[in-house]
Amino acid sequence: MREVKRRTLLLYNQRDKLLQEGQAERPKQSQRLRDQDEDEKRKHLLRQKGRGGELPKKKRRRELSEEKKSPTSPRQKEAKRFKKEREKDTHGKKKGTEEKSIIVEERSETKMVREELVVRLNDREYKNWLKAGRCLIILKDGLLSYTDQQMRSFHTDLLNKSSLLRSPCLTSSCKPRGSKLSSTCRPCSEWQKVILMHHRTPDGTINWANCSPPLWRTDHWEVAKAYMPRGQGQVRGADQCDASALLNLINFCKWFCAEDPKSARQVIQCRNELMHSNEFRVKDEWMRKYRAALQHFVQQFSHIPRMAAVGRQIEDMLAVDLSICVFGEDQTDSACMLNDSIRQLETSAEVVSQWEAALLQEMLQECLHAAPDSEAANAQDTKLLKSLGGFLRSNKDLSERFSTELQAITELEARE
Repeated sequence: MREVKRRTLLLYNQRDKLLQEGQAERPKQSQRLRDQDEDEKRKHLLRQKGRGGELPKKKRRRELSEEKKSPTSPRQKEAKRFKKEREKDTHGKKKGTEEKSIIVEERSETKMVREELVVRLNDREYKNWLKAGRCLIILKDGLLSYTDQQMRSFHTDLLNKSSLLRSPCLTSSCKPRGSKLSSTCRPCSEWQKVILMHHRTPDGTINWANCSPPLWRTDHWEVAKAYMPRGQGQVRGADQCDASALLNLINFCKWFCAEDPKSARQVIQCRNELMHSNEFRVKDEWMRKYRAALQHFVQQFSHIPRMAAVGRQIEDMLAVDLSICVFGEDQTDSACMLNDSIRQLETSAEVVSQWEAALLQEMLQECLHAAPDSEAANAQDTKLLKSLGGFLRSNKDLSERFSTELQAITELEARE
């Protein structure tokens, strides 16, 4: 026993000597070892708890007591770090509450939008109207590259055949007035003659207001717009056109001679009936006629690389049950729903809502363009505009989405 005390005293003396010389390890190392021991003990206790055992109350109290005594224990380190972060943002708790309330509001709003859309999609004829409009967008996407390429070739061919067409506008002020174009310079006048020569109905209404004559020499799409319906004045390319514009281009421009223009006219007629529907609903019988017109058109343009895929997408869209996309129910109103391509079309309510918004936006643009023009505005345009405004106002989600357009409709109605 005396030998043990003697050795212990000797060790303490050696340590004191080393500390005085500055060569001993700092207390931090001892503290680090204690922290490691604490971690090992905690892991051991957690493993015991994971096996179904309860932490002994005495051991737990001892752990808490030791953590209080050790100012640098892992638990207290974490507490200090959290305290510093909280001090950086004194309004942290309030800010977190605000963010949470925003999320709740957004979820509530999404639920409201979904419910109103579901109500509309409970109407089979409204679903028909929506699917038919979506088919027009699919068809347009398939025609973009083809029509742009064809008009570039047409424009190049015209320039190669006439030196006068290669001459710039002499005044840079040749502008149409409504649907009339007169008092133009010699090069622009020649362009006007050439455009009429390649028009299938040159004696009909030509929407010269779509065009900027000084640009005919350099921009192939300015020439293309002469064969389109009104409202193309601000359009700068095929990618900004709707299906009606591209279909009318194919129908009226003789450069598109490889295909039967009758197929384009049939789709145009269906499109006008769809977009001018005051009730935004079409019957199953009309959908069968529309489907036949689309199939005939796709067959006529089967030489276009993308048209085969467009035909399949159109068939899928006409067969899909949009209510299933929203409800997720097992019921179906089409036997084709078992097809793999149909399953790929099942989508969220948000996507269906985007399709709906795109179709309504196209109608609004057409109506609002026609309304200010006293010559173009007729009884049908006015009636459609009022019906469209009433439909948007009766659906809260749509009235909020199209609030700007509704304000314009209200102003137009007030002028009458």
